[in-house]
Amino acid sequence: MWGGLSVALIGDQMFSVVRSWVAASVFGTSAGGISAAMSIGMLTVALFSGAWADRVEHRRMMILADLLRVGALFIVAASWAIAGAPLGWSLFVGVFLMAIGMGLYRPAMQTVLPGIVRHPDELPAANALIDTTDRLSRLLGPAIVGAATAIAPLWAFVAVAGLGFAASAASTRAILRGFRVLRPHALLWFMLIVSGWINGAWFTAFFVALPLIIEQTGVTAPGGGGGLAAYGYIMMGYGGVNLLSTLITGSRGLRALTGRTIFWGNHLLALGIAIMALAAILAPPDWRFAWLFLGSSIAAIGGPMHDITVATLRQLAVPGRDMGSAVRAFMMLNHFGALIAMMLAPSILDTIGLAATTLVCAVTIFIVAAFGMVRFPR
Repeated sequence: MWGGLSVALIGDQMFSVVRSWVAASVFGTSAGGISAAMSIGMLTVALFSGAWADRVEHRRMMILADLLRVGALFIVAASWAIAGAPLGWSLFVGVFLMAIGMGLYRPAMQTVLPGIVRHPDELPAANALIDTTDRLSRLLGPAIVGAATAIAPLWAFVAVAGLGFAASAASTRAILRGFRVLRPHALLWFMLIVSGWINGAWFTAFFVALPLIIEQTGVTAPGGGGGLAAYGYIMMGYGGVNLLSTLITGSRGLRALTGRTIFWGNHLLALGIAIMALAAILAPPDWRFAWLFLGSSIAAIGGPMHDITVATLRQLAVPGRDMGSAVRAFMMLNHFGALIAMMLAPSILDTIGLAATTLVCAVTIFIVAAFGMVRFPR
């Protein structure tokens, strides 16, 4: 399961970089519509798949989800290769189906994981292994795109991503129930409620604002690479620091995974995004890439501190029979927040500009984290 997941996640990150860059180039400030399609797919799964998904054996569900994502990516790659240019409808359809596959896969994987480990004390390490794989893919996937963009057509990266999900497939209740089982756990309930705000701000900053800043300010990669290479290398830096942070967070044990770990991680995420915003207006042109790389790297520290802690506390607090519902509840609010952000992004970007929009994302996350620290002081 882990080997297939590793290959699939690298492919997914390759597709994510290509998708974000092409969307920014083709749609401009309306590029958030592609990410909105992803959020609509995730919301569809979270709201309507629960009763059916929980009746399917979890490993079988993981395989079915990967096969769906294989089909989605080959639709995009094939239409792109035939037409000679990215087709808007194929991007929307592909991203929508990818989101459905992800929405089916994640709850099944989270449900399977506690049954694999031998003792609850091993859950942080197990979650860290999965998270490490995810973060490592954010290092390798963008690096592959950045390095190979000069020798391969972009649709080829989409096809390779589809092969990754094929490899993963070969190796491996209702949403209200999720809200109900999380309600007695104050910290988890709070994180559920604010997850949409954090996710929406993160999506906007990294998948809409960042590629637009790179394109509109003429940022290039070291060595003379173009804008896509710069975006790939910046996201590679994000992935590399993600990986390091995951290894540290996952090795600290249960006693260190507290609300303060989550909120300090959110503060670092906000700080990194703020540096990215300032790079667009304060950094000299020759230093803009370095500022963006630095901001992205600082932001990357906070992700594992948030994700591993929330996943582990959820696995300890929620019975196994309710795990799928709890994960889908988080998915629903995460992507509802992303959907709202993607819908608002074009008008906000056109009204206040790239740097101010990115700074708003940072301030939003900072306010959530500061309130959480006050609300959960211990």
